[in-house]
Amino acid sequence: MVTGVGMVTPLGMGKNTFSQKLFKGDSGICPITSFDTSRFKSSLGAQVSDFTPKDFISRKNLRKMDRLSRMAAASARMAIDDAEFDTDSINKDRMGIILGTAYGSTDVSVQFAGILFDEGPRMVSPILVPNSVMNAPAGHTSIELKFRGINSTVNHHEASAETAIAYAAAEIKRGSADVMLAGGTEIISEFFFEILNRFGALSSADEGPEEARPFDTMRNGFVAGEGSGILCLEDMAQAETRGATPYCEIVGWGMSAYPSPPTDWPSDPKGPILAMTRALESAGIGPDEIDYICASANGGRKLDILEAEALASVFATEGKRPFISSIKGAVGESFSSGGIRAAAMAISIKENVIPPTLGLKNPIKPLQFVLNKNKETQINFGMVNGFSSGGTFVSIILRAL
Repeated sequence: MVTGVGMVTPLGMGKNTFSQKLFKGDSGICPITSFDTSRFKSSLGAQVSDFTPKDFISRKNLRKMDRLSRMAAASARMAIDDAEFDTDSINKDRMGIILGTAYGSTDVSVQFAGILFDEGPRMVSPILVPNSVMNAPAGHTSIELKFRGINSTVNHHEASAETAIAYAAAEIKRGSADVMLAGGTEIISEFFFEILNRFGALSSADEGPEEARPFDTMRNGFVAGEGSGILCLEDMAQAETRGATPYCEIVGWGMSAYPSPPTDWPSDPKGPILAMTRALESAGIGPDEIDYICASANGGRKLDILEAEALASVFATEGKRPFISSIKGAVGESFSSGGIRAAAMAISIKENVIPPTLGLKNPIKPLQFVLNKNKETQINFGMVNGFSSGGTFVSIILRAL
């Protein structure tokens, strides 16, 4: 069961502020202010602002954490609080965390490398070393929350968070944990932004106005984002025993791979089709039972058409077809945005409302997209897609309770 959600996002902190703005159709995309973008073709980003880490993290641990870990630990604290745990009475040997991050603390890595090569290893601050590793966010979060269970990190590029959630659910299913925190965290650093520009991945890198346009015929790249989203997953029997009020249940997941260059996409939709089909089989349902799909599309030229073709194939049923939206038009592409998007799905299922796809005006396929405003509808089953360049595909299915 999903019994809690926590998020630090470009739309705000926590589920209430985030969901109000998301369903209203607000955007977290604006000109980047944390570094100078004048030398780049792109200047927009979905950055986290008004974030006060000390509101969520102890002073002792806060000073040891980098920015990425602070967002993860804050999101985890919010998820635990949202699940209404009495943290003093639960068995923390059975509580763990699996987080996804595509690139980790690139700001720390650049600082570490700069000092190492310019001044030598003896001048590197010892605190930079543990914060430069990929498992820093999960490690710091476990220390802050005093968890003694499973602790791991997943690196699957744009599908990192969705993979982490599936693995965490599997650990609960096989009895290795009673409670797992799972999701993803990512930051925009100047170094990371420059790499995305050099690859021509960002909107306006080739032509046209800069904007996030998931599934739109005029899309010309994505807008970079950042943030952290974490679900509190709990064993059903324990949740029922303690009287938890769950959002929904994770009932299935599917994963696949399809050959493609490391930074490119396959032209054949067999990979995402296989992931979605496996998720449906895992959940024991047919495609006509999915009510809403939170898509992976981000405004990229190849990803969006790949996903649209796969969706058209899997859900080419007569009669009912699922509603589809992508919230990356509001929160950007943070690579580990699957944590935020899975939390948004949990809220959508509980509130029976689907957020709009900002920037989508002319759909690339005749699918049932949610365009300019939110859609109120009964959601019994929802699917979250996490598709990654390099050919990694993950789909997760959540069910209303």
